[in-house]
Amino acid sequence: MSLRCMTKTLTKHGNSYALVIDKGILELLKITPKTPLNISTDGRHLIISPARSAKREKLFRQALEEVNRVHGRVLKRLAE
Repeated sequence: MSLRCMTKTLTKHGNSYALVIDKGILELLKITPKTPLNISTDGRHLIISPARSAKREKLFRQALEEVNRVHGRVLKRLAE
């Protein structure tokens, strides 16, 4: 994974400010105007990421449970 960095400034938008994200970055992350975004911070950095859908999260959990059911004992031994 390569880290991409660019310098941006905020744009006045009514009584607030907006961060304009370039089309290339939006395409890279598969973000559309309808994509819900999670915005968080670690105290120093602003972190913006596409929100996970409940359906995708459920499929991931099911796959994880299946892997643990089939390979759990081997994975546990490898972790020791």
